[in-house]
Amino acid sequence: MKFIEWLRPGIKVKRWILVGVLGILLILFGVNDFAQHLLYNITYKLFWIFLNIVGVFLIYISVTQSMNSIIALINKGYLNVSLNSKKLESLIYEKRLLVKGPKIVAIGGGTGLSTMLRGLKYYTSNITAVVTVGDDGGGSGDLREDLGILPPGDIRNCILALADTEPLMEELLQYRFQDGKLKNQSFGNLFLAAMDGISQNFEEAVRKMGSVLAVTGKVLPVTLDNMVLKAKLKNGEIVVGESNIPKQALAQKSPIEKVFIEPQDAKALKDAVNAIKEADAVILGPGSLYTSVIPNLLVKEISTAVHKTDALKIYVSNIMTQPGETDDFAVEDHIKAIFKHGGNGIVDYVMVNSGEIDDELKLKYKEQVSNLVEIDKQKVKSLNVEVIEGDFIKVNHGLIRHDSEKLAAIIIETIMNKKLLYDRKKIIEYFYLSERIKDKKNNRE
Repeated sequence: MKFIEWLRPGIKVKRWILVGVLGILLILFGVNDFAQHLLYNITYKLFWIFLNIVGVFLIYISVTQSMNSIIALINKGYLNVSLNSKKLESLIYEKRLLVKGPKIVAIGGGTGLSTMLRGLKYYTSNITAVVTVGDDGGGSGDLREDLGILPPGDIRNCILALADTEPLMEELLQYRFQDGKLKNQSFGNLFLAAMDGISQNFEEAVRKMGSVLAVTGKVLPVTLDNMVLKAKLKNGEIVVGESNIPKQALAQKSPIEKVFIEPQDAKALKDAVNAIKEADAVILGPGSLYTSVIPNLLVKEISTAVHKTDALKIYVSNIMTQPGETDDFAVEDHIKAIFKHGGNGIVDYVMVNSGEIDDELKLKYKEQVSNLVEIDKQKVKSLNVEVIEGDFIKVNHGLIRHDSEKLAAIIIETIMNKKLLYDRKKIIEYFYLSERIKDKKNNRE
């Protein structure tokens, strides 16, 4: 343990150690002076007793406050203690800075949102994921129909992405039953459904599950209302249900004109609105444009809060077009759709992929009527949106996904350069994040 590491700012343990040292010095002074001069009047004896009492009290405060500080970090999941852990003071310092990291609100759903969250938690613990609850397909749809609860699937994925759990626990919660009445149902969905059964509402159930899994930040459903997503196709047909929208758009060969929700006055969670107001950055996506990202903006309090916040407003564009939703869409088409449903100016920056995929994979996706999302920078610029490029592609089991580490790094760099650099109160966090980014890049190399 290097002494210099205790001199870094932000570690509260040092102050309590100094208090303890002061208490010991008071006791030693009193005992030494009393031993040398035994004959004193009653006033001095009372003064000597007072010194010893104060010394003992200061030592007691020192020990209890130091332990409380460390225990609080452990209980909140900010500190992982094991025999093979890093030096204790380094962990405390790191976790305390994560707590002071940029406040990020990520809005969306699906696998794209959870992928991004895995990368962001390396840089800050001030993350709030606001997740759509319009899903009506798969295991989530079955539980929604059978138990009358909000769909747990996207929320489960976000909780696991931000959780500090053992790999076995994550594998267990992601396990899907293969046979019987529970076939294709996720154990994590059942876990959240059971938690809902012993909670007053779904919000409390999500919070409890997050507490059990030591989640970094918060995961919130966008609303507690029984939100149903609907779409109007270009041919005038109305399609009901998130899972049906892309299917019907393909079947009827008619693209989506707009989406809307019922009830139209669905009420947003107060915590979600407050998080947006206080955020350093609000991130939309990545995820299915019409069925994961935009539905959150249809909750009026959410879109209003995003418009009013002083945070950076970033849209993470999808890498590939999605059949039935964004066929032949370029980046500017995605942004126009967001503006149409959430209001003009709701996005300041767009993060787009500049990486390429090999011809074999490109052909595979083309057979599925999916292509790389193209970008015309001048058209995006005409929408008053700034383009930020990066190679975000990661191929996993033949599927193209965002690279969570690369995406998170460029998001954090953007927040640093566009927000933190101009805030004197957060200059320490700026330099800390710079070091984290450098360490991450060195580890990849």
